[in-house]
Amino acid sequence: MTPTRWLRSPLKRAIDGVVAAIVLLLAGPLIATIAVAVRFRLGAPVLFRQARAGRDGQPIKIVKFRSMTDARTADGELLPDDQRLPRFGRLLRASSLDELPQLWTVVRGDMSLIGPRPLPLTYVERYSPEQRRRLGIRVDASAFNHSQRLFQPMQPYCA
Repeated sequence: MTPTRWLRSPLKRAIDGVVAAIVLLLAGPLIATIAVAVRFRLGAPVLFRQARAGRDGQPIKIVKFRSMTDARTADGELLPDDQRLPRFGRLLRASSLDELPQLWTVVRGDMSLIGPRPLPLTYVERYSPEQRRRLGIRVDASAFNHSQRLFQPMQPYCA
């Protein structure tokens, strides 16, 4: 079986769903703890939702733990991202713990454990024919294809 056929196969979809469900069950206490910590440190809502391009360019909702505050200027405008990302949020992102809620989207079938990174919908209209090929499979929930950051020291993220 070719890699492309495997990525679109029902067997891979079933494996993704079962593995994601098991991880969700095992990580349940950790997910609950993070949710409480996010609520107390960053406020509500606990989850961040955003529309991204899924398989065949169809919109899907990604769900992550919130990692930024809603700090605003005196005029009511949001502060720049770097000023709204506190130490706790940097730690969540550096450890990829902010992405644990995405396992639910794998169980639902919108995402896969391994695949291309889901990009904002506005990017899809700019894709070349070659780039559109990435839309032929379910997008990635684990950021596995970006795992090089796991090998970087966490020191800069926690300062």
